[in-house]
This record gives sequence, C-alpha cells and structure tokens, in this order.
Amino acid sequence: MKKLAAVLLGATAFLSVGAAYAAELVVGVSWNNFQEERWKTDEAAMKAVLDAAGVKYISTDAQSSATKQLTDIENLISQGANALIVLAQDTDAIQPAVQKAVDEGIPVIGYDRLIENPQAFYITFDNKEVGRLQAQAVVKVVPKGNYVIIKGNSADPNADFLRSGMEEIIGDAVKSGDIKIVGESYTDNWDPANAQKEMEQFLTKNNNDVQAVLSENDGMAGGVVAALTAQGLAGQVPVSGQDGDHAALNRVALGTQTVSVWKDARELGKQAAAVAIALANGTALDKVEGAVMFDGGPKKVPMNSVFLAPVPITADNLNVVIDAGWITKEEVCQGVPAGKVAVCG
Repeated sequence: MKKLAAVLLGATAFLSVGAAYAAELVVGVSWNNFQEERWKTDEAAMKAVLDAAGVKYISTDAQSSATKQLTDIENLISQGANALIVLAQDTDAIQPAVQKAVDEGIPVIGYDRLIENPQAFYITFDNKEVGRLQAQAVVKVVPKGNYVIIKGNSADPNADFLRSGMEEIIGDAVKSGDIKIVGESYTDNWDPANAQKEMEQFLTKNNNDVQAVLSENDGMAGGVVAALTAQGLAGQVPVSGQDGDHAALNRVALGTQTVSVWKDARELGKQAAAVAIALANGTALDKVEGAVMFDGGPKKVPMNSVFLAPVPITADNLNVVIDAGWITKEEVCQGVPAGKVAVCG
C-alpha cells in the first residue's frame, strides 16, 4: 500500500505539471474493445484527470481487431497525440505501431496488458497476484476434486500471468492428485459466450463431474455460471473471476460466484492519465513516481512499470466495494434473500 500511496501522490504532482502545458497536450487512448463494461469505468477516470489538467482526450475502439488497432494508433498520432495509452488486443501484433510512436518521440503506455517494448511504460495490477487470489478463494471452498480452468485470450499475456499465479496455489495439489484438471482452454477475446460454450463442452465431457472452475475474469465467469445453471449446478460449483463487474458482485452475493478479484479501474485510469501527462511533458520513464523495473513477460524485456494492488471480494467482504462507492448496496443485493449474506441484511 505504501507503493500505491506514492503513486497517488505522484499523480497529484503530475497534474500540476500538466496544467502548465494545458494548451499543448493531447492524450490518445486506443481501446481494444470498448464494448466491455470494464473499460467505460477506466475511461471516465482517465477523462477526469485529463480534464482537470486541461489536457485533450481522444480515443479509438479497435472492436477486437488487431489489424484495426494498428490503423487506430496511426490515426491517434495523426491527430496530434503527445502520448498514447494502449490497451492491446494482441501484444505482438501491436508492436509496429508502438515502435512507430516511440520512434516519433511519442510516449506509449501499455495499459493493463503488457506490450513488451523497453521504450514503452507498463501500468497494470499485479496479475499473477490476481491469479493467486482467485485460486486461494476457490481452493478454500473445494481443496480437492475436478477443476476446469477458463483462461482469457491467448494473445494477451495477462491470461498466462493469471494462470501462473493459479499454479502457485494449486500446483502441489495437482501433482499429488488431490486436484485433477479435467478441462482447460483459452477463450477468444475473453468473450463470455465463448466461455459458456467451453464450459458446456467440459461439463458434457465429464458428465457434469466438475467440482470447481477457475475463470480468469468476471465476464467469462458469467458464461460459466450460465452453463452451470443449465445443469442445476450454479451455487454448488465455486467459480472465480476478476474486475469487480457489477453483475459478478451480485453473483457473489447470490452465491453463484465465489470471488471477484477487484481491480479498482478508477485508480488505474487515474494513474495512467497522470503518467501520460508526465511523459508527454518530458519526464523520463524511470523517473515516473512509483516506477519499478519489470522483466517478467514472455520475452523478459525490462520495462519501467507501475503495479497496483488487487483485492479479492467474497461474500464476507462485499462491504468493501460498497463503501468505496464502486457499486450500490441495492445492486449487490438484487434478488438476494434476506440473511443470505451479511451486507444484504
């Protein structure tokens, strides 16, 4: 938390610096797929910081197309972006556009998802820790049995970061045979409909003999729960997720999802905007407040990075997201029988 506090203090400093250059700065954001609930929260937080500093915000939506995202970034550059925040659809496919930007002296921030370029900045939550927290919550409920693992997009390094974090928790039990992985798959675009189909197939393959599901995010967890519901298993099989999606937090209260690892997108958005202002004003990558070196990506490229801390939300601490103003009690408790969870009365 000390690191996070330092980053927050740094953000305030960046804003004061950015205000002095207000008329000159434009920050461009390339979203991979703005249709996902999560990114609207991030954008609002970014805009709040940029607006306060008088910095212009421009953006594009790649609509899950790696090819379109390359063109999108060129468009942002042509519109005069002084710094770019990029949520990559495909971490490898995006490399030419990122290199073009840095070659032109335009700072690039890999947002939430790693883009391995030593001249870019990386800001995210600790995704291995997210995987650990997901697995810990599920293993606490079901320490033995048949597990299914629903991973995210194969072109997104986060899918493997999360999986490696899970492995740290379940690895020994898998080796001993206490946990048997009876289904594991990547999911194109982290799509809930794809996740539902995968889960349906794993249930059929195993004659519904599945005791736990490690789903890497909340959207896919929704698809998993839909598949379990169709078989009368929702609420009996623990399911993980992440992001703190409102629907997922309601599922946690209902008992159909065990944990949603909350990554406060408001803080990530604020930090990214603040870093973008600082870099656009000439701050060196390694001089960004709170920056640490990270080389844990697939290619081991050293990156100046900022990591924020995730928080696991279960039925026992739903008050955390309510008290933080992330979601209302009414949204959390919709359809929840009185007395089922403490926060709903």
